Amino acid sequence: MKPKINTLVAPPRWIKRPYHREWLWQQANNLFDYFQYRSINPAGGFYEFDKDGNPLGGDNPVRGIHTTARMIHCMAIGHLLGRPGCDDLMDHGMNYLWEHHRDKEKGGYFWQVDNNGPLGEPTKQAYGHAFVLLAASSAKFAGHPLADQMIADVTDVIDKYFWEEEYGTVAEEFETDWTPVPGYRGQNCNMHMTEALMEAYEVTGNPEYLSKAKRIAEMIIKKHATECGYRVAEHFTEDWKVDYNYSGNEMFRPSGTTPGHWLEWTRLLLQLHTLTGRSHSWMPKAAHELFISAFKLGWDYEKRGFFYTLDWNNQPKNRSKLWWPHAEGIGATHFLTAHFGQDMHMYAYRKQWSFIANHLLDHEKGGWHEELSEDLVPQTTLFAGKGDIYHALQACLIPLYPAVGSLPEMVFRDVKH
Repeated sequence: MKPKINTLVAPPRWIKRPYHREWLWQQANNLFDYFQYRSINPAGGFYEFDKDGNPLGGDNPVRGIHTTARMIHCMAIGHLLGRPGCDDLMDHGMNYLWEHHRDKEKGGYFWQVDNNGPLGEPTKQAYGHAFVLLAASSAKFAGHPLADQMIADVTDVIDKYFWEEEYGTVAEEFETDWTPVPGYRGQNCNMHMTEALMEAYEVTGNPEYLSKAKRIAEMIIKKHATECGYRVAEHFTEDWKVDYNYSGNEMFRPSGTTPGHWLEWTRLLLQLHTLTGRSHSWMPKAAHELFISAFKLGWDYEKRGFFYTLDWNNQPKNRSKLWWPHAEGIGATHFLTAHFGQDMHMYAYRKQWSFIANHLLDHEKGGWHEELSEDLVPQTTLFAGKGDIYHALQACLIPLYPAVGSLPEMVFRDVKH
């Protein structure tokens, strides 16, 4: 009788293998090569790209604040790693944030600008301000001269306008003159604010940042995700009741639930658990359960890949396979493997990288495909092409460092020592 082969048994961890580590460095380097030398817009800010790598938007493209801030974050990491030229992009982005996205009259940072200034009826969103704080914190790790001033400025804005002490979360959005936009609260901006607050704490040592991050996690995960069977509710009423029927922007506020955010919270919770002295047992438990839910409910077991969204009956709602949930899944399973060391986490890590390598890496034109159909064919129904380095770069680099802090903090520690 032939022995039964259990294909789920994990071989030695990939992350400990020299070849795999070298492969990750190569993938990170490919991303730097793709974005570093074509992204600077001479008129200010950064270009985004179509599927062929051509700049979008003609002579006057829209510059979204998250694109500008994420590029700063990634180029600060590149500079910390010792990659020549990244400091120029970091400096270009920091100056654009400060001189063009920042509202010099009323304070805060505009969501979108172009060559002529703020776009349309400009708003000020917590999501964008979270990424300003992240960019400034990463730039401080990299020694940028504007970093301290920007951290102080955006922190003041967050404290004065966005932070709602009653709930321990941030409000979503304001008009230019800081008139509140009523009726909606969202988890996505709060999740990214948690990410930014933790890094701000790491680089400044100010415990107020960590306290706010913990309170957001308690509202979004300890209270609501737990009550929803370890599914992260995305949309809420103004008084933080889950809005199960909400339907908004498919890119930033899709209806239903988003398994990629369950994976993103997995990593953030384990980072928060470490930063808070490993004193909150609910955090690692929730991280593990969110990972289980994401794979059990969100993974397409027939055609592979994570569905973009599910309805509240756990059925696929948007069946597209986007790049960022898979990138976040890498960070999640690396942190889970480091904290728990279970075979299932190592197996999931390998499964996701194999999917990325075979379907999301654009081996012909470079970069990653940002969107695949249900049948794993590249498409552009939600995203125009290849507009962002942030998720993919972090997926390549996070596994190369200890799973205890933000990527800039880990790279900075490595350089320091």
